[in-house]
Amino acid sequence: MVSPSDLKEILLLQGLPESLLDQMVPQIRLSEHGSGAMIFEEGTRAHYFYMLKEGKVLLEVEIAQDIIISLGSIKRGYCFGWSSLVPDGRHTTYAVASEPSQVLSISGEAFLDILEKEPRWGYLVMKRVFQVFRRRLERRTNQFIKVMRKHPDIQKLLEI
Repeated sequence: MVSPSDLKEILLLQGLPESLLDQMVPQIRLSEHGSGAMIFEEGTRAHYFYMLKEGKVLLEVEIAQDIIISLGSIKRGYCFGWSSLVPDGRHTTYAVASEPSQVLSISGEAFLDILEKEPRWGYLVMKRVFQVFRRRLERRTNQFIKVMRKHPDIQKLLEI
């Protein structure tokens, strides 16, 4: 059973009025995943938006057969499954529980419907979503530049 107090622990939803959280509660389901359990797969249709109540989830991509890299980890109170918030979204990573985890999920469509009915609070949530995306973009850009600097061909160019 999910309660509004569970939702208050989710960073994206903190500070939202109880009436808005009450609208979300009936739409949210709680699932438990053991260590190593797949929550969603890369390339599959993204129907649900996820919020981590307990545990830890890794976002991974398969860059070659049997070579999987982790792009990031989701900790308690954070969200994942952002692709569910865009029309016809597909997951761009695998989401795997790296330890026993409790995950709250709501359909992306239901989540957006609730926010659209309360535009003031919907704006606040979307503003927070952009902040998350900005941090991720900065982190991935820095990772990309770091990898590029270590590439032998790039190092040769830098020595010239």
